[in-house]
Amino acid sequence: MYGIFNDNFPPILDGVALTTQNYAYWLHEKGHEVSVITPYAPGAEKVLKEVQYPVYRFPSLPIPFRHPYRYGVPFLSPSFMRQFRQMPFELVHAHCPFTTGDLAYSAAQRQGIPMVATFHSKYRQDFEHNVKSKVVVDWMVRHIVRFFEKADEVWIPLPAVEETLREYGYKGHVEVVENGNDFYTPTAKIENMRAEMREELGLLPDETMLLFVGQHIWEKNIGLILDALALIKDKPFHLFMVGTGYAVREIRHKIKELGLSPRVTLLGNIHDRDRLKRIYAAADLFIFPSLYDTCGLVVREAAAMHTPSLMLAGSTAASAVQDGVDGFLSPAGKEEYARCIVSLMEQPEVIAKVGTKASKTISRSWENVMDEVVLRYRDIQQSYKLKHGK
Repeated sequence: MYGIFNDNFPPILDGVALTTQNYAYWLHEKGHEVSVITPYAPGAEKVLKEVQYPVYRFPSLPIPFRHPYRYGVPFLSPSFMRQFRQMPFELVHAHCPFTTGDLAYSAAQRQGIPMVATFHSKYRQDFEHNVKSKVVVDWMVRHIVRFFEKADEVWIPLPAVEETLREYGYKGHVEVVENGNDFYTPTAKIENMRAEMREELGLLPDETMLLFVGQHIWEKNIGLILDALALIKDKPFHLFMVGTGYAVREIRHKIKELGLSPRVTLLGNIHDRDRLKRIYAAADLFIFPSLYDTCGLVVREAAAMHTPSLMLAGSTAASAVQDGVDGFLSPAGKEEYARCIVSLMEQPEVIAKVGTKASKTISRSWENVMDEVVLRYRDIQQSYKLKHGK
């Protein structure tokens, strides 16, 4: 049995939670026994009814100022720990270096099996938001490095992510294993989705639809988006934002303060993946100036629906695109970002061409990715047995 471990899992929605969900789903679909280990979150009961594989949840507490995220406390449930210790894993895959990562490592040590660990996030920025002491932040980063040093193989979703891991002090080997997306749709169907959803959203024929999907936190550079749009609010655009996060109230205030209320709509979390797919299809341009993200799963989702992204040159997530080929890159200033948006608004044919290319070069199905993952799992298991004389 493969064990998939992560501190976040639906109903909590972010890129890593969706990644772990797709790992579990496609491993199960391909005939492999798989279990998910994750903390409890409100609404988890509904998710459990919708999946075909076991999801084992343990007690958790809300993390202050980081709604909807939870801090797992597995030792508060002796029954969970007894059950967990009896699970016959053959390989464990940790997608988080915290509570579930520690559980994955304990299972690997106890059962004499390999552990894979994927480095997904720029954890230092999260720490710096919540902890004001640089000494403490440095200690926390060292803890992360020590965790990855214990893994039998470390994976990253993009080559550029290696730079962040090296900055943290990790010196070991890494393997690139891309993320996929679950939004593949025939072009003709996308065109129908686009027309229907644009009508539903009340967009005018000459309005450019901009889209942001992701956590509503300042680390995602949402401030830059709003400041840039404030410079061009006389232009015919409408920004729709999907997601939630600790900064929602502040973002609403900033939208009002900048006079952007008629031009920006917050849609909240959208759990219906088919509806989200249609919203991606309706958009002309995906706005993603994040310096925080290592990969940007949402960029791949947008690309699958022929919607190209406008990102910041030099950002880690932007390493996946070529400017003007399958995405667009902008300098980091609000004036420059605003100019790029206006320039693209005036060239809808360029946006369409680049969006089509993005669907071919950036978008990769989870089913295809999982074929690669299974082969890698088997190689890791074989190498582990040879190394340990099993």
